[in-house]
This record gives sequence, structure tokens and C-alpha cells, in this order.
Amino acid sequence: MDEKKKKSIFVAKLDMSLADKLRDGVISQGFELSTPPYTVFAAKKKGVSCTLYKSGKLVVQGKAMGEFIEYYLEPEILGTFSYTYGALDVDTTARIGVDESGKGDFFGPLCVAAVYASDDAVKELYDLGVCDSKKLSDKRALSLSSKIKKLCQYHVLAIGPAKYNELYKSFGNLNTLLAWGHATTIEAVVKKTGCNNVIVDQFAAESVVHNALKRKGLGDIALTQRHRAEEDLVVAAASILARASYLEGLKKLGDKYGIELPKGASSLVISAGKRFVESHGKDLLSDVSKVHFRTYNDVMEYEL
Repeated sequence: MDEKKKKSIFVAKLDMSLADKLRDGVISQGFELSTPPYTVFAAKKKGVSCTLYKSGKLVVQGKAMGEFIEYYLEPEILGTFSYTYGALDVDTTARIGVDESGKGDFFGPLCVAAVYASDDAVKELYDLGVCDSKKLSDKRALSLSSKIKKLCQYHVLAIGPAKYNELYKSFGNLNTLLAWGHATTIEAVVKKTGCNNVIVDQFAAESVVHNALKRKGLGDIALTQRHRAEEDLVVAAASILARASYLEGLKKLGDKYGIELPKGASSLVISAGKRFVESHGKDLLSDVSKVHFRTYNDVMEYEL
């Protein structure tokens, strides 16, 4: 059994300057607060309790505490990852990790990143608190990205919407385009490092990426494809670089056209698309969005 699943209680020491931030955070997540003796507050919601004592001792309990700790408490408040990683024996094998960001977002670029690390660099990624970028706030991802770039060899491929739409039409489907993007970043980092050991997050049949690598003369790469590959520290580092590049690209487009472009493909995104069309016309929508999304048709059907 996973060691984290055995734990019924998590205890940490909190820097008390962060007490108000933690209080605001748990309130925003639907916790109910009380103030038992000797506490700053006790917060509870279904499956999780979080108690901060005046001494700075922080106690989290409950069957649903794992997600709260991994996705909020450690990355946003504590900045340490003893629960998330547990007593992980960090694999220091030299390797290249690859991941992408922006695949499911209507606005903004598609970004693919590859990161190389080995030995002490892998340990430093661990010490930095590198983890799957989906567990991080935008601010934290951007901050970690700059640190990873100073520490590791890397390559980031940022495909803006106009180029993305052109490539999508050429490749005919997203998985083939993604495989080309992965192969391109892998090729760049292999040339820099000579490393042939690569791990990617599997998004299609294994042959799709293998074939893309063969077309670049990289058929001898030792390629591992697996689901949830972001659990690997080096792939997680790549996920952070990809996400930071996506966030920077999205902001750049928003600044260029003077409109906030939200992430994802929700109703808020459709509303933003309609505002964009009102300001800039339908012809320019393909400069900021991925036109094969159903969202594109939803926006284009909008009558001015």
C-alpha cells in the first residue's frame, strides 16, 4: 500500500507570518472555522480538518486530506513536499523529461518542453519543490520555471495560435502534431546533452511518438511513455516550463489585443471570444485561438 494512504495525520511547523494566508485559503475552499483553546483556528469540511495552534504547529487529518495537502497546503503555503513525495528515493539517473501545456486551452499557444537532469540536478529539482505543474498556482509555476532554467539544460517549443492552426491543418490531427512537437524538443536537448534516455507523458499509441522520432533520425532513443509521467521529477520540471511558456504566451496575446484571454474552454472562454470578435472582428480570432475547437464555432456563430 502507498505510504501516503496509510497516514491518517499530517503535522508540520508553520511560519506564523503565513497564518492569515492559510486562513483565507481554507475559507475560500469552503472550510468552516472555529477557535478552540490554544489554537489560531480550526478549520473543517467533509473529510478534512486543519488546525493551526498558537505554537505554529499545524495538524491536518481526515480521509480526504491528501488532495488538500498535495494541491494546496504544500505548494501554496509550506513550500515543502514531505507528504507529496514522502520518503522518495530520488532517481538520479540521467534523463530527459518531456511534457506539454495548452493542449486543452482554446486561447493561447501549445507549448512543449524538454528538460535534462541527472545526479545533483535531480536532487536540486526535488529541493526546489518541483512537482506536476497542475498542482501549482500560476505564480508558483512561473517562479519555478526561472529556477529550473538556471539549473538544467532545456528546450521549449511555443507554437502560437496562427502557426498552430497551420500545423494542425497540415498534420490532420492533434496527436500527430503533439508527437512532432515532442520529437522537436527531444531532438534539441539530445543535441545539447547527448542523453538518449527520455520519458514522456503518454498521450497516444506508443508508435505515434516513435515514428516522429524516427523521422528525425532518432530511432535509437530509449523512450519511455507512461501515463501520469509528471510523477517523475524531470518530467514534472518539463511540465512547469511548458506551463510557464503557455502563461507567458497567453498574456502576450491578451496584451497585444487589449483583452483578457482566459484559460480552458469553458463558457467564460466563449464570452471572452465574443468580446474579442466585437472589438477585433471574426477574421482575427484565429490569431489568438485554436480553430479546430468546438468553442471556435460557438464564438463564430455569434451575431454582432
